[in-house]
Amino acid sequence: MPTQTTADIAHAYRQEKARRARRAGLLKHIFLIATSLVMVYPLIWMLAASLKPDNQIFGDLGLWPSQFQWENYSEGWNALPVSFTTFFWNSTVVTVLSVIGNVISCSFAAYAFARLEFTGKTIWFALMMMTLMIPYHVVLIPQYILFLNLGWVDSYLPLIVPKFLAGDAFFIFLMIQFFRQLPRELDEAAMIDGCSPFKIYWAIIMPLSLPAMATAAIFSFIWTWEDFLGPLVYLNDMKDYTVPLALRSFISTDGVSQYGPMFAMSILSILPILLFFLIFQRLIIRGIAMSGLK
Repeated sequence: MPTQTTADIAHAYRQEKARRARRAGLLKHIFLIATSLVMVYPLIWMLAASLKPDNQIFGDLGLWPSQFQWENYSEGWNALPVSFTTFFWNSTVVTVLSVIGNVISCSFAAYAFARLEFTGKTIWFALMMMTLMIPYHVVLIPQYILFLNLGWVDSYLPLIVPKFLAGDAFFIFLMIQFFRQLPRELDEAAMIDGCSPFKIYWAIIMPLSLPAMATAAIFSFIWTWEDFLGPLVYLNDMKDYTVPLALRSFISTDGVSQYGPMFAMSILSILPILLFFLIFQRLIIRGIAMSGLK
């Protein structure tokens, strides 16, 4: 009877190890797919609801529409006294200006904390970090009184101007973590060549920090685009509404609500966020990984 050699035993061991690895990989993929379906199910349900008549959205247990109501999209676009073209334009203006303001102002503040030396730097950094622990609702009333006295209520100024004043400590902290990983020898070499601190920031730090800038931009875009409370507090005229406020207008207090058109417009409102993320997903992943937030 032939005996097993050491090579045969090692080969059998490798085969068994490979089978175990394949089984573990299969189970892991099944778990990830199941988890993904659970997370994506609300979006799938909303997409299906946007194609159903109003009387079937909550009464029909099936996910697949019995009849496709494509008119929900055209009706939803013009269902309110103001067209959704105006709402999308308003959201675009507020979001783009907010992203620009956040990226510029927060990068300035982060550069100062990460690369410059000034009196009280540690104290100011601690105060900046403490603002991360203050809920927005705590400062909502004082901010409203301030903007009311300035005459900014019922305009976009309360939503845009604070973004140019480095008011988001999260983005400052994110960029600080990224800037600290850049070699200080770059600053020293630039100073020897006669560069000012601003020139170092503009010509050296900014080009090397595109991943962090993209990460801040996409988070700022998402949070501003889907912001509901800020526009609700400061905007009163429907022609100035952003998309989240317009979606709320489909729900009527007298019980007559247009759910089909509302879900249709909700699907359209998600598309800009998805497209923005798909375009910049590599930069955002790289920025989170290199900034230490992972």
